[in-house]
Amino acid sequence: MNKASTCQLSISSRKKLTKFELVWLVVVSSVCFSQFSFAKENQPNIILILADDLGYGDVSSYGSLKINTPNIDEMAEEGMRFRQFYAGSAVCTPTRVSVMTGRSPLRYNVTRHFKDEVMHLQRNVLTLPKVLKKAGYVSKHIGKWHLGGLNEKHINDRNNSIPGPIEHGFDHYLAMIEDPLYRKPAMLERRLYKDAGKHLIRDEKIIAPINKHWTDIKTDEALSFIEENVNKAQPFFLNLWFDTPHSPYEVTPDSSLNQYTGRAKGNEKLYRGMVSHLDFSVGRILKQLKSLNIDENTLVIFTSDNGPAYLGSAGPFKGRKVDFHEGGIRVPAVAWWPKTIPAGLVTEELAHTNDLLPTFAKVAGVKLRKEAKIDGKDITPLLIDNQPIKDRGYVFWQIGDYPHNGNYRITQDNRPTPIITEIVRNGPWKLLARHGKAVELINLEEDIYERWNLMNDFPEVTKEMTLALNAWLSEPRMAIPY
Repeated sequence: MNKASTCQLSISSRKKLTKFELVWLVVVSSVCFSQFSFAKENQPNIILILADDLGYGDVSSYGSLKINTPNIDEMAEEGMRFRQFYAGSAVCTPTRVSVMTGRSPLRYNVTRHFKDEVMHLQRNVLTLPKVLKKAGYVSKHIGKWHLGGLNEKHINDRNNSIPGPIEHGFDHYLAMIEDPLYRKPAMLERRLYKDAGKHLIRDEKIIAPINKHWTDIKTDEALSFIEENVNKAQPFFLNLWFDTPHSPYEVTPDSSLNQYTGRAKGNEKLYRGMVSHLDFSVGRILKQLKSLNIDENTLVIFTSDNGPAYLGSAGPFKGRKVDFHEGGIRVPAVAWWPKTIPAGLVTEELAHTNDLLPTFAKVAGVKLRKEAKIDGKDITPLLIDNQPIKDRGYVFWQIGDYPHNGNYRITQDNRPTPIITEIVRNGPWKLLARHGKAVELINLEEDIYERWNLMNDFPEVTKEMTLALNAWLSEPRMAIPY
């Protein structure tokens, strides 16, 4: 119940009022109604666009000379581009937990990506759509999920089975059925994007096949959702999670691919086409927001779930997907909100997928309680006024062991060793550790390539950060349900 409704009830429930009570109620009710009116008038629509395995160096505004991304580049020119934006992990699922909860994935005992089986994000946790629902938002998830609950064998008994998008707070969703029976063969046979439309579920019901490329299906669904809600009184939250450019590398159905003819071939050409197809889809979203005249009342964040795999580029950074050097977790990110976020800003502030929930809550007018124990920071002062993020303090990452070298096998790179399982950031300092034991200390202000291990030069910094890491690792975690 909103504050205005509460005030209305308190007034109507009184039959006899003294003069003092009448004055008091008029003042209180005017404050309640003005706050409610202000919140409704200033609640922006919110869109999160999440790419999959898109590297820092895969976007032309981040330095790519191989791939054209004019729409993301224009988005950056009209908004804020982050140079130090970090995914919650170097792999898929933990980052998605970070986005959904605003907390470190380790707090839910999520250390690796979920396979298409029975692992899932716990039921009854605070999530982003649940937070926005408190402010009256209607929400929809579109695309890759990988948080559990979308296997076919669980669909018929949702109340007694694994929670999916609806149970985690979304009003609507469209996703591929994430079942090994469908997804795994499609990936191995390089037809995921071609055939995903044959295995779709929308709002708990399996739907008729859609004979389109998976990226276009998602974009079409997003455009329809925006159109349906543009004239409604309540704001909307769109959670648009693309699979691209995650392998398998497949043909894209438009000129995104043709522009690379003569410039690349084989998998390299397909990869570039997939990134440009993603960029084309981002452009479709932004174009519609402008054509509907809701661009100035819509906050859009674009980013990636982790660093690149296989043919993707980490730009100047060491490492890639599954690795905790910068290339595995530092990702492209752009914030766009015309007339609210000043155009053309580039920030060096450290931001993180944990920050999305508290930031969206703030712009929606939801005050988060301390009991929520959110790890992220509200970065609206950075977005709106280009103010530094206060009291960032330590930032932690953790990942399960990924001993294989799979994400490097197509390139000539070698995976950095030793394999890192934890990181601590504090200002310019980055401590890399394995199972709680410090391995490297890097000063990122002086060494973005992570070449110089300064543990012996700064033993006190190493000790302090190691103690902080182990204290964090010993904190309670929720058990993963299987």
